[in-house]
Amino acid sequence: MAGRGQWPAVTTMNVLLTWIVCCNCVHGYMHFGRKLNAAALAKYHAGDNMTDLQHHVQFFDKNKDGIITLTESIQSFIAIGIEPVFATTAATATHAAFGPLTTPPGKLPSTNIHVSHIHGAIHASDTGSYNKKGMFVPENFDKIFKRHSHIKPNALAWWEIEAMLIANRNILQPWTWPAAELEWQLIYMLGKDSRGYLHKDTVRGIYDGSVFPKLAERTVTLHSEA
Repeated sequence: MAGRGQWPAVTTMNVLLTWIVCCNCVHGYMHFGRKLNAAALAKYHAGDNMTDLQHHVQFFDKNKDGIITLTESIQSFIAIGIEPVFATTAATATHAAFGPLTTPPGKLPSTNIHVSHIHGAIHASDTGSYNKKGMFVPENFDKIFKRHSHIKPNALAWWEIEAMLIANRNILQPWTWPAAELEWQLIYMLGKDSRGYLHKDTVRGIYDGSVFPKLAERTVTLHSEA
């Protein structure tokens, strides 16, 4: 696993974050009334039958109550090695965008992210590696690398990721473009190796959430050695 690095296209980040907050909040309230799996919360508390997407975000639910607060996200971002100021900015944008989308039916939309309804945050212009229920789709995940790994097998340079993002854009929903951009900038920053390549096995670990505890352990080690 590579160490932290500079953000690609860092000069665009504030614009992207602002766009995500403005566009996705509106999108979230518009879709608040859609039907979601009301039984998922009980399954989450019981610890069984979690979807792959729920596993992906479980690390950020520090007290395992099924609700990820802004404070928990900030603490989690910092724990995996993101600089505190940007961790706060990124977490705030993420919660503003996706909190309303994950609010269970019958509750007022909020910026808290509900793990039981995390599939409500699935948006257009993504890779399709999660289906609408939040389950991992291996064939769509494999297509990312089959179609876009041109320099190194099963690894992506940043320009290849940008090409993938452009190819995946839903032209009818441009408000979903910056969300996908931010997600992959986070993935790239956390997972790229020393030569700037993002490897398939690393991305798989991010998708299932298994990478985050490892990043947290590495951050603790780096701090103890400083």
